[in-house]
Amino acid sequence: MTATATGATPGHDAPPPNLLIALHARRSAPSLDAWTRAWPDRPSVLLMTGTDLYRDIAVDADAQRALVQATALVLLQPAGRILLPEALRAGAHVIYQSATALAPLPATARRRFDIAMVGHLRHEKDPLTFMRAAQLVRAPATRLVHIGGVLEPALAAAAQATALAEPRYRWLGAMAHAATRQRLKRCHAMALTSHMEGGANVIIEAVTAGVPVLASDINGNRGMLGDDYAGYFPPGDAAALARLIDRTIEEPRFHQLLCEQCAARAPLFAPATERAALLALVDNLLNHQ
Repeated sequence: MTATATGATPGHDAPPPNLLIALHARRSAPSLDAWTRAWPDRPSVLLMTGTDLYRDIAVDADAQRALVQATALVLLQPAGRILLPEALRAGAHVIYQSATALAPLPATARRRFDIAMVGHLRHEKDPLTFMRAAQLVRAPATRLVHIGGVLEPALAAAAQATALAEPRYRWLGAMAHAATRQRLKRCHAMALTSHMEGGANVIIEAVTAGVPVLASDINGNRGMLGDDYAGYFPPGDAAALARLIDRTIEEPRFHQLLCEQCAARAPLFAPATERAALLALVDNLLNHQ
């Protein structure tokens, strides 16, 4: 199999590619259009991102065209189907991303009581809600630790100001991936405050490290954690997030419930599961067209 995201036509002597795999409907629209024109009988896969589902396909003509041209659509979580045109929902494939599991630490080895946020400083991640929650938590010894680089300078200024004014809040800046996972592994819980997520990889990395998630109640997070998950809070509601943080610390049974619910989702995020689903899709497209 040859996969390409460029849509460029190879030289005349080169065999045509077998399959196109494109990431992001709007950004890959020119490549997918060129592919469809050059090889209309060869299959293509379009992997839908969060900005595709929750913004672009509602307003962008190129993204809308890409949906129709792709042979197969792949979503990162099942709740995203509702955002697709009705005619395309049933045929969309769900393939969860994966992460290698880390051996969870015993409770005594965790940093009591660190609550992590892992995400760059940008509007979609809503780091301001995490910062405001740091001023509202009541449980003693709680720290809200934010790992992420600067994409919007105004939010970096807010993080610096919050760190100076509120001892519970620490902004560590960008960290290497392996170091981030090890730091997350030692936390009591992880907060995900985003306004928009297609299928947050950081949820997978928390779950596969045995760390429960406190997540904004948005479509993309429900698709990852399930409708019955007990750790949701209204998007942008810092007081509700602070109450959840306090509850995880003050009510060990609630914290254990979140851990158990996350552990039940972990098999969905195993590398072998992702690999098998992708290979099955590619095999079907190449051999059963």
